[in-house]
Amino acid sequence: MIEKEDPNRKGLCEDVIERVKEEDIKFIYLQFTDIHGLIKSFEINSKRIEECFEIGVSFDGSSITGYGAIEESDKVALPDPSTFYVLPWRNTATNNRVARVICDIYSPEGERYDGDPRYILQKAVKKVKELGFEYMCAPEMEFFILDQENSQAAFKPSDMRGYFDYDPYDINERMRYTIAEYCDKMGIEIEALHHEVAFGQHEVDFRYDKAVESADNTITIKTIIKTVAAQNNMTATFMPKPFDGINGSGMHCHQSLWKDGKNVFYDESDSAHISLLMKKWIAGQLTHAKAMCAVLSSWPNSYKRLVPGYEAPVYIAWGFRNRSPLIRVPDFHGKKNSARCEIRCPDPAGNPYLQFAVLICTGLYGILSEDLELFEPTDRNVYHLTTKEMEKEGINALPGSLMEALKEFKNSELMKEIFGEQPFKNFYYAKLEENDIYRLVVSEWERDRYINRL
Repeated sequence: MIEKEDPNRKGLCEDVIERVKEEDIKFIYLQFTDIHGLIKSFEINSKRIEECFEIGVSFDGSSITGYGAIEESDKVALPDPSTFYVLPWRNTATNNRVARVICDIYSPEGERYDGDPRYILQKAVKKVKELGFEYMCAPEMEFFILDQENSQAAFKPSDMRGYFDYDPYDINERMRYTIAEYCDKMGIEIEALHHEVAFGQHEVDFRYDKAVESADNTITIKTIIKTVAAQNNMTATFMPKPFDGINGSGMHCHQSLWKDGKNVFYDESDSAHISLLMKKWIAGQLTHAKAMCAVLSSWPNSYKRLVPGYEAPVYIAWGFRNRSPLIRVPDFHGKKNSARCEIRCPDPAGNPYLQFAVLICTGLYGILSEDLELFEPTDRNVYHLTTKEMEKEGINALPGSLMEALKEFKNSELMKEIFGEQPFKNFYYAKLEENDIYRLVVSEWERDRYINRL
């Protein structure tokens, strides 16, 4: 038997078991993520749910990226009953109703597995709570919907529309409505869903929530979006930069800190109505921006997005208006509950549990550091500067490649503390391997540019 910390767990489990019986649910997906953030899932017969809540389900962790070597392969997936939802696209009257539940990962001895990304985030949340705070966040998830004429053809954007374009008869418009409908049925409150700047690009924004709940919602939304695209014979991708020459997909993350039901990022006496606590939080994140970039933008392709000229951040600074600095304080019109800062380098291809964990801990670093120098806000627009021009002007920029970011990550004591010794190594080596695979490929662009010139 695995020891569980949540005093409400027993009641939640009983509610789920009763619902499974009443609604005649046949199968249940057990889900979690690997260290990259890719969703892993396996189905169990719903008759096993009571046993699964009690002792979990064993699986081979050596086959999951970042979950340990073959000699320490056994892991146990324990379902979290608060994440139980019936899948709306499998909610039919033909006796094949299917649900899903997100799992926490344990060792066979009943101890939490240190390399479980959800556990890494839960530990970060615990640090915040020990200081009396509650961290709230709301990611804006951008994605592309792509089409293919046939399986051999190249992917292309599914429409030729732009920012906020509206066409009620278009298939993309109907897909967005279905996405919103499925999110609502799975307990996710959508605040906005619209077409983005690039062809075939869209954005979904959901209501801010606690960190673990927001990360759970993030992986759920990814599943929903990919499902809806597949239902329409299309492909949805969260790849940061699928096409050159147009904007890529980011996951701007709005952050706030609360205590005793009050937003402590708000200060009425400040000219901009932001507190010293927020300024210190921002300073902590800017101080560790290069090291945590390997987590927030965690694929080689991520750095094709983080370049000047495409509304992506490159400048390690903060400001109020333009979007070229790394962190922006949006205009919240003096509303106490709306005070927040928005970090703009994360992308939706990463692991949200790890992304939110590093955001929490770097922010806390700023709050707890007595001698950390605050950064002055700037509204300089560096969108139209080239990398060469930024270098000449000495502008402090984000890493230009995953390899550069990994070097910063490797040398960061704070990143090691956030991950723990072995998960830190697991993440580093998994990303190093991914970068090596990318590095070895010779592209068509290289052949076109160099074969005749060199």
